Amino acid sequence: MQRKRPRRRGGDRRRSGSTQAERADRYDLYQRAVQEPDPDLRLARRAFEREYGRTPRLLREDFCGTAAIACRWVALHRENRAIGVDLDPEPLDWGRRHNAAKLRPEQAGRLKLVEGDVRQVGVARADLTLAFNFSYFVFHTRPALLDYFRRARAGLLPEGLLLVDAYGGADAQRTSEEERDVDGFTYVWDQHRFDPISHRCTNHIHFEFPDGSRLRRAFSYEWRLWTIPEIRELMLEAGFRRTDVYWEGTDAETGEGNGVFTRRARADDDPAWVCYVGAAK
Repeated sequence: MQRKRPRRRGGDRRRSGSTQAERADRYDLYQRAVQEPDPDLRLARRAFEREYGRTPRLLREDFCGTAAIACRWVALHRENRAIGVDLDPEPLDWGRRHNAAKLRPEQAGRLKLVEGDVRQVGVARADLTLAFNFSYFVFHTRPALLDYFRRARAGLLPEGLLLVDAYGGADAQRTSEEERDVDGFTYVWDQHRFDPISHRCTNHIHFEFPDGSRLRRAFSYEWRLWTIPEIRELMLEAGFRRTDVYWEGTDAETGEGNGVFTRRARADDDPAWVCYVGAAK
């Protein structure tokens, strides 16, 4: 699995230890292993343009962490503006020093990063709000998630779209570890615990290095594994006019996902899937 919601575990200062794990910067590893802002933003822009016939300009990234998506958005076009919101000051600070610092002054002037609860901050209403990396799974009850969706809707302009991602399938409901090689290290997704009664799960991200060292539990998540019908029903209950599911296509040669997401009303059984759910105001 390739998404985030970091639990605070100390700063990003590179330690003076002798192993690669001791010298590692967990946020840098995370961004290299997990995040791909350009495909996410292409899908979000396409979904908005299909719905409203115009290009969105003000993007809000909820649970933004290091604000990689918000920073990329303002870099893509001179009229784009972005607001990133996160409760944890640590990844926000890292994002300011590593992502926002790479922007030109004019681009940085169109970016606002806010420390606060996504349900409570008062910021400008956006064309497009994104809650990616399954971050809203931090809400464990229907009332809590409904409250977030209502507040997300209130934070949109009259022509506004909320886009979230979700994951599931039989493989998501069992304990397992999945490894993937990245340039210079190995990313490990650890589904540590799953409760089929409550759908509560505990997941971790570990990083392993060629020298044999390991950065264990670099990020940890306590989530509820929400299903697509639950997400869509709560969006509609929150007042959204319509919801759409964007499902990944399949590569004919490999049988694996091809990275192309299109609107679908039905899908074949898949033991491990990731999709997007859009809600139009």
